[in-house]
Amino acid sequence: MIRFHELNPAVIALWFFTVTGTAMFCSYPVICFLTLTAGVLLFLVRNGRNHIRTHLFFLILYVILTIANPLVSHNGKTVLFVMNDNPVTLEALLYGLNSATMLTGVLYMFRSFTQIMTSEKLLYITSLLSPKISLVLSMAVRYVPLFNRQGQKVSDTQKAMGLYADDNIIDDITGRMRIFSSVSTWALENGIVTADSMAARGFGTGRRTALKRFSFTLTDTAFLILTVFFSGTVIAAAAHGSLEFDFYPEISGIHPDHTGKAGLSAFLLLVLMPVFKETEALIKWKYSESKI
Repeated sequence: MIRFHELNPAVIALWFFTVTGTAMFCSYPVICFLTLTAGVLLFLVRNGRNHIRTHLFFLILYVILTIANPLVSHNGKTVLFVMNDNPVTLEALLYGLNSATMLTGVLYMFRSFTQIMTSEKLLYITSLLSPKISLVLSMAVRYVPLFNRQGQKVSDTQKAMGLYADDNIIDDITGRMRIFSSVSTWALENGIVTADSMAARGFGTGRRTALKRFSFTLTDTAFLILTVFFSGTVIAAAAHGSLEFDFYPEISGIHPDHTGKAGLSAFLLLVLMPVFKETEALIKWKYSESKI
């Protein structure tokens, strides 16, 4: 009973990048709608009815993005009305609606991505590409909170000693520059100390080991094969020209051929795979609880 977030990080990352990449580079309305639907379903399955503010933020963003395009773009043949001598067209409105659907769906996907892909999983993926980049990335990420914390300490110290004044903009900027200079010097010195410490402990002289091991199970293999197969079908349909849609100068309509229908069916199964996986694990868990 493996849930989606318990799969191998490389498999999870490949699925997210495949779905979001397809949605961003293919403006076919059905693809965008399926991305938004699957993104919302995955977020709801994982978080329940919580995060009302997140849904409200995405709803407001969706409305703003939909309205913004017809106000700045006046392309299209079908004029709905004229505002300040500028025509507002149906084609521009539908283009804005489609773009808002795509962007909101991708943002929902990345919201789930940030919940699932912890720092350990991201470092595991980058270590597969380059261990040195992974090390530099992990140290850089670690230094961000340390830098902020040290900056707050220096600021509090200067305020206690009466050296920091924010009565006007000049004093405020001067004080912040002094703090930044002090913290930058501290970061450089700390970096040298860290490098010396790593060299003294024999970094780079032996076999590299990972803090946490992520296994690659049969479930990961099956999920990876399905992801590659479905995404390949979608890419083939897009390359064939079966997933093209024109908004300007007039709407072309949704009339996919057999290749396009196969691509849309494959994308539907692709985006719903994590939802099926999470729902399957949830049903099995509820069934196991009922047997206790």
